[in-house]
Amino acid sequence: MLSVWAIEGIAEIVAGDNLAAIIGDAIAAAGGLEDGDIVAVTSKIVSKAEGRQVEAADREDAITAETVRVVATKVHPRGITRIVENRLGMVLAAAGVDSSNTPDGTILLLPVDPDASATVIARALRLRFGVGVGVVISDTLGRPWREGQTDVAIGASGIRVLDDLRGTADAAGRTLDATIAAVADEIAAAADLVKGKSSGLPVAIVRGLGHLVSGLDAPGASAIVRRAADDMFRLGSAEAYDEGYAAGLAANREQN
Repeated sequence: MLSVWAIEGIAEIVAGDNLAAIIGDAIAAAGGLEDGDIVAVTSKIVSKAEGRQVEAADREDAITAETVRVVATKVHPRGITRIVENRLGMVLAAAGVDSSNTPDGTILLLPVDPDASATVIARALRLRFGVGVGVVISDTLGRPWREGQTDVAIGASGIRVLDDLRGTADAAGRTLDATIAAVADEIAAAADLVKGKSSGLPVAIVRGLGHLVSGLDAPGASAIVRRAADDMFRLGSAEAYDEGYAAGLAANREQN
């Protein structure tokens, strides 16, 4: 049976806090962990503990600094939304720079290496509670073709982030040729249902998925990121048009 619940008792996190110990204390007060549990942690508290806060006035500069490639831009009454590929390889709005649930006048950048951050927490929890557990670090993203946002895994350790079902049979006996379940994303989304966006509950426990828990050397959430070379929608429509138009002009110049 699958169970998901939020952990209470985690106060405001500040730069330099021992996040693994703070999470461990809160979990211990709530009854501890069992073998096979997965701990879902909101990326904001990881960023805060790692000192990833910057002045809000520097937001646009921060987005630019975190950007590797601009995918699409859209002008709206409040300014310009930039969909970009950030230095982690993720395609998302504003490079993941966020102003929600942060002190006034500040914004948060994503953790430098979310998989490494997840490993630090997972290792500490395994040592403290003496059980095999996994950790997922989540953040909120929009999705192409879909309205709204959902939480996905941007960091993970000690779990199998993808469940490759290719070659197995469906309920009707037909062979699955393309199905790879993004289970780390599904765990992040399930945990967000109990953590919420404004309830001050940044950590949740997911119990009942012990078959996904693995060694700390398993690939992290970076393995979920689709590389640009394999992305059929690498650019926004306007950007794709501009790129194609420029290529056409260049081809015409060569012919002439």
